[in-house]
Amino acid sequence: QVRLVESGGGSVQAGGSLRLSCVTSGIVLSYHCASWYRQAPGKERERVVLVDCDGRTTFEDSVKGRFTASRDNVENTLYLQMNNLKPEDTAKYYCAAGLGRGSWCDQDKYWGQGIQVTVSP
Repeated sequence: QVRLVESGGGSVQAGGSLRLSCVTSGIVLSYHCASWYRQAPGKERERVVLVDCDGRTTFEDSVKGRFTASRDNVENTLYLQMNNLKPEDTAKYYCAAGLGRGSWCDQDKYWGQGIQVTVSP
């Protein structure tokens, strides 16, 4: 059974930081690309970052320079470090994974349940 479990969310004031983790099980993470998504109330889900199998990251424009992402294929864990958070970053954040190889990534197949991040002014 494949599971992706996010942790590290919560409430923070603007300018603060949070670090999200996503522990995966049931898959070999090194064979998968991974992504973080978010969805705010009334808005469509958007991809925050794609981390390919080589660890290269592609960020959504609004978080560039503030967020970093990494993966630990030994611990089968993904990380999203969020700095200088803004109220508009408030959303439910999801991790996801799909098969990949090098820089090639298939669509995301596995999803976590999501975790809330709330940034107050």
